[in-house]
Amino acid sequence: MSLAKACALHMIQKGIEQWNELYPSEEAFLKDRSRGELFVLEVSGHVVGCITVSSLMDKEYKTVQWLTPNRNNIYIHRLAVHPEQQGKGFARKMMDWAENRAKSESRISVRLDTFSRNKRNQRFYEARGYQRLEPVYFPRQSPHPFYCYELIL
Repeated sequence: MSLAKACALHMIQKGIEQWNELYPSEEAFLKDRSRGELFVLEVSGHVVGCITVSSLMDKEYKTVQWLTPNRNNIYIHRLAVHPEQQGKGFARKMMDWAENRAKSESRISVRLDTFSRNKRNQRFYEARGYQRLEPVYFPRQSPHPFYCYELIL
């Protein structure tokens, strides 16, 4: 939670209303962990990043016109790198790992969303080959949309 709180504060200071005091919640991380979907990146014994890799589709995604059928996909959630560790390639490393895991499990695609006002994240995913699709909304986080992305494997 200290990582998530540091990231939320960092984003808020940059005017990115993506994470806040309500999201991500400790409950969300505990659910991720109980399902074996939460992974952390440690450097010298310190957690510098986290990522959730899930096979479950959130209800907000049900109406999205994805590029592939709604089966055998993975979903990325809560990718975070501590603000003091950003710019060192850790997000890329975690995404490489998640995409390689998906390929090894014969998944057909990787799906995720990112905040419409987080241009840095949008460039990051688009540079990796993700295609931007339609928006979804998470009112507890922001009145602004979140763009869905999909990478066909």
